[in-house]
Amino acid sequence: MRTAAVVGTGLIGTSVALALTARGITVYLHDADPTAVRTAAALGAGLDEAPPAEVDLAVLAVPPGRIAAALKECQDQGLAHSYTDVGSVKEQPLLDIEALRCDVSRYIGGHPLAGRERSGPFAARADLFDGRPWVLTPSKETDTETLNRALEMVALCRAVPVVMEPRAHDHAVALVSHAPHLVSALMAARFEDAADTATRLAGQGVRDVTRIAGSDPRLWIEILGANATAVADVLAGFADDLNETVTALRELAAEDDAKRRSGEEGIGGILRRGNVGHARIPGKHGAPAARYESVPVVVGDQPGELARLFGDVGIAGVNIEDMSIDHSPGRPAGLVELMVDPAAAEGLVVELRRKGWNVQR
Repeated sequence: MRTAAVVGTGLIGTSVALALTARGITVYLHDADPTAVRTAAALGAGLDEAPPAEVDLAVLAVPPGRIAAALKECQDQGLAHSYTDVGSVKEQPLLDIEALRCDVSRYIGGHPLAGRERSGPFAARADLFDGRPWVLTPSKETDTETLNRALEMVALCRAVPVVMEPRAHDHAVALVSHAPHLVSALMAARFEDAADTATRLAGQGVRDVTRIAGSDPRLWIEILGANATAVADVLAGFADDLNETVTALRELAAEDDAKRRSGEEGIGGILRRGNVGHARIPGKHGAPAARYESVPVVVGDQPGELARLFGDVGIAGVNIEDMSIDHSPGRPAGLVELMVDPAAAEGLVVELRRKGWNVQR
């Protein structure tokens, strides 16, 4: 592949363009918003002009409900030899594409499992897809050359290709992405009318749960609308569990011993199921989830402090597997939780304390 076109220069489209441009591909940019195109081009994502000839691959970075119309328009113009998209829903767009009588043999659905809470070209990054799954959903009519070009694009973006059927993909993302987004939004909505005295107590746990609730509602209305049935099925099961949990909590607060025991069993059951489900979520690089040990360190809120901490951890020869930062309310400091191999934890604590760090354990 030598040339590509990216239609839609938001977060994902511009990130694709940046990644391909960085690998030597000539990328032509298009968006209904001229300002977005100019911004993406100024960031080095590609050229703000029409290609002089048919490009090898066009990437349709538009919402799911607009994929079919965009493909029809681009094919009528002869924009590219092959086409893919980055929509988070795959079955309905394919049905729409077939209804518009597009050339399905030169189209393959795609969905990179990567993103950010921010939107627009300024939020784009060339490394957004590094090591992330990128689902491809070929139809029965997709030709081999189109599949190969999509696989080459995924490789150039340094993502990991995963081939699935469109319906299987939609049910999977309903479980791992779409339903969790709504659950996050529902939890964040509890804070809409909460007292300031309550919100000031918020720590890292609630930030983790509500982080994705800050995304653009307009985009998510389109995404959820295109996958509504699959998401509703997931949330129906969640609602059943939630109702049982509410009942168990009421019993846990009862004066009757039998009801309290029933409540304990109910809450214990959901927590144990949560443990099992959490353990099934893959860890680093898609490997089975590993057990890490926490090393909490108080870090001052001054320039260079985090870099100094990471440098001291590196000198100690310890790899940081994961981390989180919990800012202390009203104090110019934060608690950095370093997740490390359990075998290295004690030695790291000793070394960090020797260098003057306040380790909270």
